[in-house]
Amino acid sequence: MRKFLLVSALVSILVPSGWARADSASAISGKMEDLPSGEAIYRHICQSCHMPDGQGAVGAGAQIPALAHNSHLQVASYPATVILNGYGAMPWFAGLLNDKQIADVVDYIRTHFGNNYKDKLKPSEVALMRPHLTAEEQ
Repeated sequence: MRKFLLVSALVSILVPSGWARADSASAISGKMEDLPSGEAIYRHICQSCHMPDGQGAVGAGAQIPALAHNSHLQVASYPATVILNGYGAMPWFAGLLNDKQIADVVDYIRTHFGNNYKDKLKPSEVALMRPHLTAEEQ
């Protein structure tokens, strides 16, 4: 009986840990063709976590980083890569947003919320960073 309880306890500990992937980014798929600007994309998708003022948030076991006054945005490829591939609790949007939309939202967050990075990200640069998606991921 003792052996059975020990095995049961071990199984209940080990099996769920194989399924839990809280630290890995998940995919958001579909298409958002009708969002015409970086500001519209931010307001529709990003602000629910990063807040309308870009201040980020803490709660429910996650810390959403502030975009306001964020020196990580100095290099435009950084936020583009995070948007394309996800990071931590942030899902990836490569299957949802096209290259122009990603460039537009990156340019928006890099020129708002106290950020003043004027160099623009080109959709062709986003295309080079884009991961190759399977048909199921698109």
